[in-house]
Amino acid sequence: MTVPIRIIRRRIRSIQSTAKITKAMEMIAASKMRRAQAAALAARPYAQKMREVLADLAAQSQDTLHPLLERRMVNRICIIHITPDRGLCGGLNTNINRHTASFLLEQSVPVTLVTVGRKGRDFFTRHGRDIRAEFSKIGDRPSLADTLPISRIAIEDYTNGFVDQVYLVYAQFVSTMVQRPILQELLPIEPTKIERGEPIEYIYEPDAAFVLAQLLPRYVEMQVYHAILESIASEQSARMVAMRAATENANDMIQDLTLTLNKARQEMITTELLDIVGGAAALE
Repeated sequence: MTVPIRIIRRRIRSIQSTAKITKAMEMIAASKMRRAQAAALAARPYAQKMREVLADLAAQSQDTLHPLLERRMVNRICIIHITPDRGLCGGLNTNINRHTASFLLEQSVPVTLVTVGRKGRDFFTRHGRDIRAEFSKIGDRPSLADTLPISRIAIEDYTNGFVDQVYLVYAQFVSTMVQRPILQELLPIEPTKIERGEPIEYIYEPDAAFVLAQLLPRYVEMQVYHAILESIASEQSARMVAMRAATENANDMIQDLTLTLNKARQEMITTELLDIVGGAAALE
């Protein structure tokens, strides 16, 4: 059955409008992506240096064990699950949610969730999971102060013994095309091992134990903040790639429909010419 020309033209106009929208979203995501990538990459050296200082502090403060360093029997686990608030970013949200869901199914102890982002919250709400707290609308350019309530919940729950282990799940920015779901243990803090022969150049005042007690909460706060920055960079990268693919697909559909339209017009013109020739022949 031949599709009427007016319907084909209507489809072309509709797809052209969609292509304009996806192109605009691609450009917006590209501009946000550059800022988000710069913020995520700039935070990495700071986080690495803090881990090195913590390793040295833990080595010098072995006599006093801080509560955030205490490893105990795991009776309850908390997961800080970080996802975007919005969709239209390819399979990013699905990959993160599945990564956390797979981990949940492997656990034999109760698990509570602290969700950051509406997509993760909606996913686990539908599946009836225990959500301890939920945060959304953090924005594309959050400050450390914006993320402090998230890390404080983790610190207080662990210190009070409500949970015995805390994990971070987020999308690590690898490249514009690659965003990797990461499951990272946040609490208890496991200081990195200092290699033998590595020189120690830190001097602590008043003493190493005092500095360690002050630095450990800051370390947790920084890890949560860095994970959110990585997630934002991953979101914008994934959205830019997804919108670019959508725009290209829309343009391909427009080309196919234009070809179909031209064929239909040619058939209509040929039919009209045959009718005219046939009518002229009949008159003769």
